[in-house]
Amino acid sequence: MVSKQTDENISSVVIATMRRLPPLNALRMFEASARKGSFAAAAEELFVTASAVSHQIKTLEEYLGVPLFNRSRRKVELTPSGEQYLGSVKHALDEIEMATHRLTANQESNVVKISVAPNFLTRWLMPRMSRFRELYPDVELQINASMGLLDFNRSSTDMAVYYGNGDWDDIEVHFLRKVMLVPVCSPQLLQDRFPLDTPADLRHHTLIYVSKRKWEWDNWLQEAGLDFLTPRGSLQLSSGQLATAAAQENLGVALADPVLTSREISNGNLVVPFDIPLDTHRAFYLVYRKHRPLTAGMNAFKEWLMSEMQGTEGSETS
Repeated sequence: MVSKQTDENISSVVIATMRRLPPLNALRMFEASARKGSFAAAAEELFVTASAVSHQIKTLEEYLGVPLFNRSRRKVELTPSGEQYLGSVKHALDEIEMATHRLTANQESNVVKISVAPNFLTRWLMPRMSRFRELYPDVELQINASMGLLDFNRSSTDMAVYYGNGDWDDIEVHFLRKVMLVPVCSPQLLQDRFPLDTPADLRHHTLIYVSKRKWEWDNWLQEAGLDFLTPRGSLQLSSGQLATAAAQENLGVALADPVLTSREISNGNLVVPFDIPLDTHRAFYLVYRKHRPLTAGMNAFKEWLMSEMQGTEGSETS
C-alpha cells in the first residue's frame, strides 16, 4: 500500500509540473509567417515547403483552439488572437536564441568572422592589421571581402563594416566615421601642359566616376563654386577602389577618401590638387546581429576598430 501511494504521489507531481507547450517547430513557422505575411515567404526562409508551413500552422491552431491567421490567395493576416499570441511567441524565441548564443559563444570566443568592402579592406584595414595582432594575439580574424548586405540570421558572419547612411533594420549599428571625398590624381598629371591650378582647370582633364555614384563629382564641383563644367573626358568604373587605381595610373582625376588613400598620398603616388572636401553624408558603420551578446573576440575587434577610427579623425589629408 505504501509503495502504491508513493507511485501515485510521484505521478501527480509529474502531471502537475509538466509544461503544456505546443511544438517548437510550429511556433517558429508561426512567427516567420507573421513576420513575412506569407506562408511561401516563411517557407523560403526556413528551407521547407509552403505546404509544410501551412500544415504546421493548422496543427498549431487546432492545438490552441483559435484561428491565428485570416487567409487569402496572396497573403495571410493575423487575427486579433494571432496578434496577441505573436508578441509572446517572438519574445520567447528571442530569449531561447540569446540563451543559446550565450552558451555557445565561449566555445569560439577568439574567432571572429568579419565581412568588409574590398576598398576598406585593402586600403584601411589590412595596413593596420599588425597593430591588432600585437594587441590581441589570441584573437583570430577571418575576413571576407563583400559589397552586399548580410542576413545575420542566416549567415555565419559575426560582424561587418557597412558603408551608407546607417538606416539598416534589425541590426546593431555603431558609427565609425564620416566619409569625405577630395580630388586625387597622379603627380605626373600636375606636370601636364594643363596644370591644376584652380578647380576650373579640371575641364582640361578626364574625370573618373564611380558608376553608381556619378552625383559625387557634380556635388564636389558645386562645393568648389563651379555650377557647370564640361571635362575633356570621363571614365566610369564600378568601385572606388578601381577609380583610385585609375587615378594612380595617370588616367584622370578621381574623388577618394583621403583616409583610405593615405598610403598613396604619403608615398607620393597620389596627390590632392584641391583641399576641398565633399561631405558625402555617408559613413562607415560596424554592424552585427541585433541583441547578440558579443564574444571576447568580437568585443576586442569592436573596441580596437572604433579606437583606430577615432585616431584617423582630423588627419584626412595628412
